[in-house]
Amino acid sequence: MSDPSPMPRPARKPRRRWRWHVPPALMHGAEQVEGGEILAELEGPQALVMWQLARDIALWGSADPERRATLFVPGAHARWTEQLEAAALDAGLESSLRAAAEVIRSPDTVTEGELTAACRAVAQWADERELLGTALAFVQAGAVASPRDAALGYQVGLLARRRAEYPRAESWFRRVIGLGRQAKDWDSYARAFLGLANLYIQRGNYPAARRFLIRCLRAARRHGFRELQAMAYHDLFAIAVKTEQFAEANELARMAFRAYGPRHPRIPELASDVGVLWLMRGEFAAALDALRAAHPHITHPCDQLLSWGNIARAAGGVGDRSIFDQAWDQIWSYAGDWHNRQNAPWALMDAARGATTLRDWLRAERAASTAREIAQRRGEAHVLVEAESVLDSVNRRSQFDNSATAPDAQVQSLAHDISRYLAGRPGTG
Repeated sequence: MSDPSPMPRPARKPRRRWRWHVPPALMHGAEQVEGGEILAELEGPQALVMWQLARDIALWGSADPERRATLFVPGAHARWTEQLEAAALDAGLESSLRAAAEVIRSPDTVTEGELTAACRAVAQWADERELLGTALAFVQAGAVASPRDAALGYQVGLLARRRAEYPRAESWFRRVIGLGRQAKDWDSYARAFLGLANLYIQRGNYPAARRFLIRCLRAARRHGFRELQAMAYHDLFAIAVKTEQFAEANELARMAFRAYGPRHPRIPELASDVGVLWLMRGEFAAALDALRAAHPHITHPCDQLLSWGNIARAAGGVGDRSIFDQAWDQIWSYAGDWHNRQNAPWALMDAARGATTLRDWLRAERAASTAREIAQRRGEAHVLVEAESVLDSVNRRSQFDNSATAPDAQVQSLAHDISRYLAGRPGTG
């Protein structure tokens, strides 16, 4: 008997090409008018000329390319130039604004690259002066003008997160994930997961933050981004510290040190974070040494503020009132600009903890109450919980940190590595 004829195979369906969805992003925060952040931070002719230009760039970016040549009335560029000259801006800023204003003078020939370069320059000028709303307005205008630029979208997310505009920041990070996959911009793709993770860390959602960091780490490993691997390990370390997984935190710190390498600029920041780990374990002397060694190398004002908070807590733990007083004065020198300092609540909480250890109840109450007030405005519920805990300690007149311990062998080994990594690095003065 012959074998039965084989059944014919069904025709293979053509493989559908998957197109990654790029979600829209939020364009506004709490401001009443578009670009209102600029008007809130700047004054007079300078505010008006920059506000108008940011709006014009965003208008150009959102318009159909066929309509761009007719967006602005004849003479619009000349009138804007008159306003610019009346504003009497510094030369560097004026040059960047003039470059961006090509969108008004030549809307049919100006390119996305020219606009985004000018917007980045204006945003950098604003960021250096801690005008975060102005920086955000121009970076976002540039991102609207260049909607496929994942790296620029990532910068929008970062600035929005620094301003505690969490819904806007999250929407931009998620958009960058889609843009990055679509354009195979794997660096921006991985960084967007890192941005989302830090957003969730700031909001106290550590399980979600950890999931995003794992996705960042996988992408960084797959594409050989060593620095991003180090940053992911660094943030996983921070989560382990906050959730009191101390053994895991020590191992993650070592992995981050190795991935960064001895000359990376974030080594002092990591050393400072390891000092925080030792604070939580009650190893105040080791923590104070590490924190003070790292502090001269920390340059960003927000990070310096957090560093002073950590030093205040460690000084309280070892009973050094002189160092605590110095750190306290430095922390309060930032008062009046708390909302633009994303680390302000944590610095104040650390100062409050150090003050309770020293039984300085008035200072402890002042710092914890201020941290609570800022956290309420920023919507950071995890800070509120900790502030209430410290205030309860103040009311009961009980020390918050009162159990100093000697560092174990693992801590001593890591301390040796920190000293070796920081040795010979020039400080900031």
